[in-house]
Amino acid sequence: TLCFVFSSEAMEERYEHKTQSRIQEVVRIYKLSLSRRAFTLDGNCVRTKMGDKYVHEEPMIRGPKFLVRLRSHTVFENTPIKLFCTVGGFPTPDVKWYIDLETCVLLCIYRCSTDDTAQYTAVACNIHGQASSQASIIVKTLFPSLSHSLSPNLSAAMLPKIQYTKINITFLEKFGPVFATEGESASLTATMTLNPNLANLQPEAQWYRDDTRLFDSKWVKIDTGRGVTTLTLPNLFKDDEGLYTIRMVTKGGSAEHSAFVSVSDGPPPVPGAPGAPMDIKIHDANRDYVIVSWKPPNTTTEGPILGYFVDKCEVGTENWTQCNDHPIKICKYPVSGLFEGHSYYFRIRAVNSQGISKPSRMSDPIAALDPTEFERLHAKKLGGKLDVVSYHDDVEADGKPPGAPSGIYASETDRTYVVLSWKAPAYSSKAPMWYYIEKCMADSGAWQRVNTQIPIRSPRYAVFDLAEGKQYKFRVLSANMYGVSEPSEPTGPIETQELKGVPSAPGQVISTRETNTSVLIQWAPPKEPNNLIGYYIDQCVKGSKDWTSANHKPHKNTKFVVSGLTTGETYMFRVQAINELGLSDESQESAPLTVKAALTHPSAPYDIAMLNCDGHSMVLNWKKPSHSGGANIKEYYVDKRRSGTTMWREVHIKPITERLYKVEGLTEGAVYQFQVYAANLAGLGRASKHSADYSCEAWTMPEPGPAYDLTFSEVRDNSLVVEWKKPVYTGSGPITGYHVEYAKKGTSDWTTANETAVSHRFLKVTGLEAGTSYVLRVRAVNAAGVGMASMASDPVTAKAVEGSQEVSCVVDEKSGDIVLSFESCQLNEGSQFIWKKDYKEITDFSKGKMHFKILNVHHLSKLIFKNAEKEDFGTYSVSVTNTEGVSSSYTISAEELAKMLALSYDIRHPIIPLKSELAYKILERGRMRFWLQAEEISSNVTYKFFANNKELSGMGHDVSSGIIEFIMDHFTEENEGTFTCQITDGGGKAQSSLVLIGDGKRGQLMFSLGISLLPLSTTGPHFSEFLSLQVGDDCSVSLVCKVITLVIKCTATGIQLQCHMKYYTSEMNITWCHGETKLSHSDKMMIGGTPAMATMEVIEPVEKDKGMYSIVITDRENSHKRTLDLSGEDRGKVVGGLPDVVTIMEKKTLSLTCTVCGDPKPQVSWLKNGAEVEPDDQYVVSLDQGKFASLTIKGVSMEDSGRYTMIVQNKYGGESVDIVVSVYRHGEKIPEAKPTLTPKILIPPKVPIEIPQPKTQPAPSPAPSTPSPAPPKAGRGVKSPTPTRRK
Repeated sequence: TLCFVFSSEAMEERYEHKTQSRIQEVVRIYKLSLSRRAFTLDGNCVRTKMGDKYVHEEPMIRGPKFLVRLRSHTVFENTPIKLFCTVGGFPTPDVKWYIDLETCVLLCIYRCSTDDTAQYTAVACNIHGQASSQASIIVKTLFPSLSHSLSPNLSAAMLPKIQYTKINITFLEKFGPVFATEGESASLTATMTLNPNLANLQPEAQWYRDDTRLFDSKWVKIDTGRGVTTLTLPNLFKDDEGLYTIRMVTKGGSAEHSAFVSVSDGPPPVPGAPGAPMDIKIHDANRDYVIVSWKPPNTTTEGPILGYFVDKCEVGTENWTQCNDHPIKICKYPVSGLFEGHSYYFRIRAVNSQGISKPSRMSDPIAALDPTEFERLHAKKLGGKLDVVSYHDDVEADGKPPGAPSGIYASETDRTYVVLSWKAPAYSSKAPMWYYIEKCMADSGAWQRVNTQIPIRSPRYAVFDLAEGKQYKFRVLSANMYGVSEPSEPTGPIETQELKGVPSAPGQVISTRETNTSVLIQWAPPKEPNNLIGYYIDQCVKGSKDWTSANHKPHKNTKFVVSGLTTGETYMFRVQAINELGLSDESQESAPLTVKAALTHPSAPYDIAMLNCDGHSMVLNWKKPSHSGGANIKEYYVDKRRSGTTMWREVHIKPITERLYKVEGLTEGAVYQFQVYAANLAGLGRASKHSADYSCEAWTMPEPGPAYDLTFSEVRDNSLVVEWKKPVYTGSGPITGYHVEYAKKGTSDWTTANETAVSHRFLKVTGLEAGTSYVLRVRAVNAAGVGMASMASDPVTAKAVEGSQEVSCVVDEKSGDIVLSFESCQLNEGSQFIWKKDYKEITDFSKGKMHFKILNVHHLSKLIFKNAEKEDFGTYSVSVTNTEGVSSSYTISAEELAKMLALSYDIRHPIIPLKSELAYKILERGRMRFWLQAEEISSNVTYKFFANNKELSGMGHDVSSGIIEFIMDHFTEENEGTFTCQITDGGGKAQSSLVLIGDGKRGQLMFSLGISLLPLSTTGPHFSEFLSLQVGDDCSVSLVCKVITLVIKCTATGIQLQCHMKYYTSEMNITWCHGETKLSHSDKMMIGGTPAMATMEVIEPVEKDKGMYSIVITDRENSHKRTLDLSGEDRGKVVGGLPDVVTIMEKKTLSLTCTVCGDPKPQVSWLKNGAEVEPDDQYVVSLDQGKFASLTIKGVSMEDSGRYTMIVQNKYGGESVDIVVSVYRHGEKIPEAKPTLTPKILIPPKVPIEIPQPKTQPAPSPAPSTPSPAPPKAGRGVKSPTPTRRK
């Protein structure tokens, strides 16, 4: 035992003389061999006890190890203290003592004082290595009660205040990245200057590899002195790869520098063989076994690893032996069969289909010792100042079996083994004690002894050869020469780990620029880590498939800096995850990234302004650096000084991220200056020019303080947009507006851009001269007046960026989304599109339904309104960062937005185009056929047919022709009313209605005559006046019937022209003409008819079939001609957008808007309850571009409720639509809207078709006869009797 003594007592001369002779004898015996020893060093005295039961024939060879480590103590002044530690090793280690890592020459301090408070270190060294142990000694004042009796302020004043001298360290030469191969050597050197350079205050050089402190060893050599520090790696292995950092540490701070050292695989013993494993660790070292783990090599170009061989070598020899006969597939292996007390090295070799790799770096030496051996140490006082340390089992006791162990548990579980630990029973016999372990499956009671051949001496043991994923129970028995104890309580079920496989592939890999030769790689961890060890990163030049390893030792974090890249080259990267079973699949490749120039320090901030002062603090603002150094500005630092002095002082410890900072703790009335630093990833930039002198006097003026942070966008030849932030100091009242002033650069002739203050914090300044540079400033206004002007902006030139474009706004024809698009004429690395509404950045994309979506593709950016609302009108602007001010804006007015919303609705709710509206045809036996024809339908079309709001079934359709029809078997007077067909096909819908009405007895008469009720529609022939008779004075009877004689109707095969006649005789001659050309019956022109109607059908009409068509009917006496123009003109129609029912609260504004069409452009009129709406201040009627019709009612009242009708009409006809408006008062329950199926009413042409008067042809003079009666005079109308049908 080494004893470090602080004592005032002198060592007795007689004691030293007696022990001197014993020392020589003990050293001689010690060298023969002992498996365990304990010794006490007190001054120069050593006591040794030999063990006669556990001696090996050959000497132990092992590095130093602290068996009992130092313990920390707290003592009072003027008292002695002893620090004890026990160290083992062969050859005998040399022990040195250090105080605060400085060599301690004086081993005895007779009286402890507060200055002796320090950290004490004992370092033991021999040829096999070194070990250290540390402890802290805290010396308290001798009279602690005195401090309690003093006042707190006086007590604190008595304590010395430690002020460290700040030493500024500047690196003159720094080491850079190193790329080497296994077996080579490497040196890292840094030179520096110290200011001040004091001989007794030299900094300590601390070297780190991946945040692990490095010390002198076989693998690392460190040399420091005279402003130079060097770390040498004499024989490189992949274990040496990592980030190396030199940290120069002083009491007042530290300075550091880092660089990456890459170590690639050396030439393999066999071509195609894998690289060597690395990072060997020893776990759970015990009397006869250890567990060895390692990390697998990367196999970017080699074949997959099939397994590993584990080799061992006893310390002091060079005989390597293979531990396993067959390659093991996992990176962990238990090595058994070791000799107790011997030390060993281990190494690993990897195997693939091509061969075996070079061996890894050998492990540190490890001794096969019982880790609990020293828990059985027993100390015995022999008198004087010496203790003899022995073992409990060396004490004589009566012979009897030991007690049962207790507290058994599994301290580690793996796939095929479990490490068990337990508490030894109380035992004080000289006879040795050992343990037996028994196991059984968890679901059985069949106990099986594990260690039948080898007795276990320590209460810790690894049970091997277990099955994967099985549950076991264990118990322990203790034994000696007198017998075996009862078994311990068994453990609960302990399940061995089950092999889960390699990790899943890492997630997305993102690469970002780091320096001119390095790139930062980041990735998402694998979803199934499965005991993840680390990652391997591969790199590849874009366009090639030559993947190389970026690291050769597994990296633990999900970030890695790939160094040694070529500036300007484009690379891609991928990542693999590793566990003890091997490597995962590769991740997806990263996006290609070009290595750009290295980051630089930012330039200095400038224009420091004071925004507020309360007499004890000042609020400062400054402008960001003109050059960011290639990276975002992350931090700012502010210094202050009194005006007239030279010493700058930091005003905050933590860096700040905003350009607005409140400097507190100032002296009222004092005058200060300030300077600011900016920092980015590359480091701290230069200090700004110091500010003007600012007096710390409280602001009390009633006007507002200055605005700040003026920025510009949308710079054009004659205008620009300026934005700013509101003042920190608002004065005596709230800010009500702002004035913007501008002046030409270099002048002080300021012009106010807006005479009327604006309430928002942006303004478009117009009337500028192209190519002229201006500076701008802003003044805030409150009730007290106009406030202080802001600091003048940087000069800006009124000149548009070359190639700049404007924002466009459209409604997407497919999705119906409103889309703002902007194509940037410039785009640099790191450029981003920033969209704003009313110059406030749009950032919220997550609340409820996504309102906005931004889509960026190369130079094009789109702001998409996914769910646009009426309140979304305003100014939308976009700017592109990292460019020369590329920006633009677009203002959407409320009226334009309403039109786009209507168009969006129509696109999202498309209308199936119809070739013909709902029509009817009378069939035989009272049957009626209703039909319509769509331009195109699919096989998935659905439809419904309603008769007077009652749905009927039995409809059919033909996909090829687009015809949908319904046959009503028996059409009677009770069926008259409204007939509607609704169609749905995919996302499209259509609806068409037909009104068939009668007129009391007239309708009954028509049904009795077999004459059908006619629709109020121009789609089919109908009576404009019903059949009547007139009786002349001479009792003659005239049947009068007024008809539309030439109409057009769509059929399934084409267009049919119909001419209805009062009568037809065989003497009549019918001729059809197209223009001046007579038509004859053919496959293209189908001419036919009935006694009541002549027809001509154009089959599959084309462009040339347009024109004027006519029919000429002649008999012996007269000739009749009717014409119809088929030039393609279109009647007025309502495309969509109007609701059926509107419910609105009183005093709101109602806008009824829809889209209309027609050729020529139709006219629109509005009716309220049948009366025409007269436009005035409340009722605003508009028709924009002949397409968008609207009726706006301002401040609706209860009187505005009713039925509104919109009529759309041109010379070819039109239609009308009804809307029911319901107004309710504030606070009333909203009336339930019950939409009714209101069909569109078709309107015939405004101007009737000109029908020329028939010319009377002279007939041959017949034989004289009685004179014909005079034309009958108009008499009273008489209902017509049933007429006889003429042949």
